[in-house]
Amino acid sequence: MADDRQQPSTNPMSKTPNQPASDWKSTKFPKPPQTQQYPNPPDPSNPDPATLREQWRFAIRQYGKWYSHAWGTAILAGVSFFALGWLIKGSNPLPSLSNPQRERQQQEDDPQSSRPND
Repeated sequence: MADDRQQPSTNPMSKTPNQPASDWKSTKFPKPPQTQQYPNPPDPSNPDPATLREQWRFAIRQYGKWYSHAWGTAILAGVSFFALGWLIKGSNPLPSLSNPQRERQQQEDDPQSSRPND
């Protein structure tokens, strides 16, 4: 009976003694420091209406600028891809923009162009 003390059980994978449940919570999930500094702390009070109005107008101008830049970029990209397709294909890359009546009429006017050489 010389060994009545309880030995802490060990985890066979880590070879370290297991900790009681109360210690587990404190070690696995430490509390964040209480003196955390924010880069942009909130204002201590609401700004006056003139300041809010000016901030709102600035935000609207910025949104309008970004919106127009986005549309301009999208249009430029569309035109660029259309031109690239035209260069690669050698003709109009969109079949919906071609005129089938004109092509049919050109084939009727020049019948030898559609016939293979004999």
